[in-house]
Amino acid sequence: MSGILYVTGTPIGNLEDITLRQLRILEEVDFIAAEDTRVTRKLLTHFELKTPLVSYHDHSGNTVAVHIADRIAAGESCAIVTDAGMPCISDPGEELVRICRERGIPVQAVPGPSAVVTALSVSGGSTAQFVFYGFLPVDKKPRTEMLEQLRHEARTAILYEAPHKLCRTVADLAKTCGGERVVSFCRELTKVHEEVLRMTLAEAEAYYEEHAPRGEFVLVLDGAKQAEDACTAEDAVKLARMYLAQGMSAAAAAKLAAKETGLTKNEIYRLLHDEQ
Repeated sequence: MSGILYVTGTPIGNLEDITLRQLRILEEVDFIAAEDTRVTRKLLTHFELKTPLVSYHDHSGNTVAVHIADRIAAGESCAIVTDAGMPCISDPGEELVRICRERGIPVQAVPGPSAVVTALSVSGGSTAQFVFYGFLPVDKKPRTEMLEQLRHEARTAILYEAPHKLCRTVADLAKTCGGERVVSFCRELTKVHEEVLRMTLAEAEAYYEEHAPRGEFVLVLDGAKQAEDACTAEDAVKLARMYLAQGMSAAAAAKLAAKETGLTKNEIYRLLHDEQ
């Protein structure tokens, strides 16, 4: 009989945020698949747990994921964890979950804190619609493409960034999206030095020139305001195509593009289909 893969959240900073269910699962499973075994070992030691660990991270490759799935299929239970927060969100754990789902292996969520939602909740920005972009790519072409998406993004956009890359990211965002765009910088969430600063990108450029970034950041970027100038049908279709590329249905893409451009949803939807 197959075991179970438990997608298990862990605290993003404050160890008091761990749940009773998480502690029970981490103790009861046969083994834990950890992004960094050193980090997870500290967590287990703090709570006096001795569950065996296996390493599973970005560079593990498909072979490791298949081996873990084989063990679960053979009857062992496994908790997959990341260094902090919910695994499988901008995390290699998604591959293991996919493999288990394809093989009919049971997968259960043991939810916990997520830096994405935690940052959004305290950012002061709109929470009605939001989208998670993860880290900006380093390479020029994909980075430029994502920045261009952010320039038009009407929803609140959430990004991760490391401290040594923050100044470059702020400069790129300001150049592409405009210095007046507002962003919340959420740093060291739930930790002793937690800080949330909300300012324009222009103000942020000046601020971080004077204050060296420290700690891990979550950026919550306000959505782009609807342009006052009338958009052409070509502009509306281009925007709808961008949303299609993000995985939206044609109807949803047309609806959101209509809201931003002033054209009707039916007109944009028709133009999208005329292109096919």
